[in-house]
Amino acid sequence: MGLPTGFLEIERKDRPYEKVEKRLKNWKEFVLPLPPAEIGKQGARCMDCGIPFCHNGCPVNNLIPDWNDLVRRDRWQDALEMLHSTNNFPEFTGRICPAPCEASCTLNIDDNPVTIKSIECAIVDRGWEEGWVVPLVPAKKTGKRIAVVGSGPAGMACAQQLARAGHSVALFEKADRIGGLLRYGIPDFKMEKRLIDRRMRQMEAEGVEFRTGVEVGATLSIKSLLEGYDAVALTGGAELPRDLDVPGRELDGIHYAMDFLTQQNKRVAGDDEARAAPRGTLTAKGKHVVVIGGGDTGSDCIGTSNRQGAASVTQLEVMPQPPERENKALTWPDWPLKMRTSSSQEEGAERDFAVLTKRAVGKDGKVEALECVRVTFDKGRMQEVAGSAFQLKADLVLLAMGFLGPRQPGMVEQATVALDPRGNVAANVVDYKTSVPKLFAAGDMRRGQSLVVWAIREGRQCARSIDQTLMGVTTLPR
Repeated sequence: MGLPTGFLEIERKDRPYEKVEKRLKNWKEFVLPLPPAEIGKQGARCMDCGIPFCHNGCPVNNLIPDWNDLVRRDRWQDALEMLHSTNNFPEFTGRICPAPCEASCTLNIDDNPVTIKSIECAIVDRGWEEGWVVPLVPAKKTGKRIAVVGSGPAGMACAQQLARAGHSVALFEKADRIGGLLRYGIPDFKMEKRLIDRRMRQMEAEGVEFRTGVEVGATLSIKSLLEGYDAVALTGGAELPRDLDVPGRELDGIHYAMDFLTQQNKRVAGDDEARAAPRGTLTAKGKHVVVIGGGDTGSDCIGTSNRQGAASVTQLEVMPQPPERENKALTWPDWPLKMRTSSSQEEGAERDFAVLTKRAVGKDGKVEALECVRVTFDKGRMQEVAGSAFQLKADLVLLAMGFLGPRQPGMVEQATVALDPRGNVAANVVDYKTSVPKLFAAGDMRRGQSLVVWAIREGRQCARSIDQTLMGVTTLPR
């Protein structure tokens, strides 16, 4: 540790945002980077703990104290090399990861953690600006052919690692563009898609072949992949959304969040309306929007609705409102349950907790309102509060209640692969092998809905297992 008293002398300073009234007028990122000198000072706040608890919080095993100190010493290129040694896409995680590493930081005991996420993002952004990020082309090819199915962060990480090991890799994606939920689930105001395109160019130079518009299990069979490739990795994500099982669900105006978000991302990408919304336009403009679900996807619906010009936005959460502060002695260094307000929620939304939707009501087949009731929880059991029923005006209802696992029809059923009790593809975290020979699984399809950092971790580890299985030895990091 170069500056032992840095955390005492330097105040925490994180990236600011564009003002709300300005950022609501476009779909661009609005987080403003800090200058390199300030990032260096923030890196100097790192205590280089004897036990770096930030490692406990970081799924991709980032060497956080090491690159914090390198930035402090103005050794940015070395910091980038160390950052890339554990994380293929730090420009993704530096924008959309919730930063469990900061929750685990020792300085978070008094709510002043090191700005790890901002430092990470600054390192990789500078790396691209300086031309330090280049294709890592293998010295020789192994002659092995591998298919990776699903081009989200798990699939991209898996494909890139395998290509760097010298294998010939084909990455299959059923959508028209690469990126999975990074492309069509995350709004552009949180992560612009040029970042994915830039990584794609690097991966193509490293030997990855991208094949879009190919739905494995429909237009291409699993059997043909297993026959034509030495190994197949399933990294298709958890795409089965949780539905709202109430009377009136069939009314027009009630939609899954991902259908709504995908359309807007396609518009921002330049698609005309016929291509962006082939089954009809979903828009919040002038409407009273109700978002059911209090997580990140619900927050993305809020930000998108406000940019489209919603008349009002209300977010409902069935769970009770969490406490303003966590009990540090009880939770640290684990991820705490506490009240959080996202940038989208700050832009304008009414939030209501402990609310259960009972019925959707409408006229002429279109939703007009939701009938709701307040609930309490006693020993984990939900009970309705007598006399608490109320009605909420709603022209557009967006269901953002999470995902139940991978979709079974098509690829999963065709693979005849064993599933775990939750309906995910069964595979352990040692070798990522499924019950079918030559077939591996990683990411949300294996673990259930999770974070981008867990997807990258599993994609990397799955690639190592495939390389080990095919070659007998591997130099890929775990």
